[in-house]
Amino acid sequence: MSEQVVPDSEHKGLVARLPQLPRDLALLARFDRPIGWWLLFWPCVFGVWLAGAGAQWALLGWLLAGSIAMRGAGCVYNDIVDADLDRQVARTALRPVASGRVSKRTAWGWLIALCLVGLVVLLQLRLEAQIVALGSLALVAAYPFMKRITWWPQAWLGMVFNWGLLVGWTQLRWDNWEVLAALYAGCICWVIGYDTIYALQDREDDAMVGIRSSALAMGARVQAGIAGFYAAAVGLWALGFWLYRADPLALLALLPVAGHLAWQVATLDADDPANPLARFRANRWAGALMAAACFVVGNAGA
Repeated sequence: MSEQVVPDSEHKGLVARLPQLPRDLALLARFDRPIGWWLLFWPCVFGVWLAGAGAQWALLGWLLAGSIAMRGAGCVYNDIVDADLDRQVARTALRPVASGRVSKRTAWGWLIALCLVGLVVLLQLRLEAQIVALGSLALVAAYPFMKRITWWPQAWLGMVFNWGLLVGWTQLRWDNWEVLAALYAGCICWVIGYDTIYALQDREDDAMVGIRSSALAMGARVQAGIAGFYAAAVGLWALGFWLYRADPLALLALLPVAGHLAWQVATLDADDPANPLARFRANRWAGALMAAACFVVGNAGA
């Protein structure tokens, strides 16, 4: 199993029980690492719950299915594009396409299948939200190339991974764009922070093969840089809440997520191989705390 399951899999035992091809397809779509679709899903929840239309469980169910499918599709596409680079990085060399266990032709077929699931989800949305959702495709297509041309591919990832915020909001309302802009900008800063933590795992390999990242760009100041982006995220979220509901009490809803992000920075140890991955994965809870804040502010007095 160690030759076929990537080292940072969260479900090694479950994945290892699958036959070879289904196992490789699951690994290709990162089904063994649910943190990715959690981080794609939570911004969808932010938009839905801040819109003030209640819990909207059915809508969130569809958005969750879309997050799982489209995160998987994005990973497959990324691995097709990055196969040559992945072979040169220890953490990614075992990925199915990079290792040669899955051909690029099979990977493209799997990508299309996942996109068809995304299409089913797209058809559940109203026209305005469908148009907004389709607007992300150009950003997604360009993302794998960003690490070759900019030291800040994490900023591009922030635009991609938070697009669900715009979709969730526009499914329910078509106003208060200044609120949406502030929250979206804050979410981009959040992604830069947590994906910089993730990139700490690969700094040495990335430097050798020419992959650019914010972790390398920040150098020795990486912990302070992450703190700065997290602080900017909370500040922009606070601005969005204030523009939505000018009530000092509404800002208190951000205290739990602000405290969680501060804990991540305070306990981050870039020299411990397991620490950055654990702090990165902790952002599923940061997303849950921010979602709760959005629900409180969006539905207070409803």
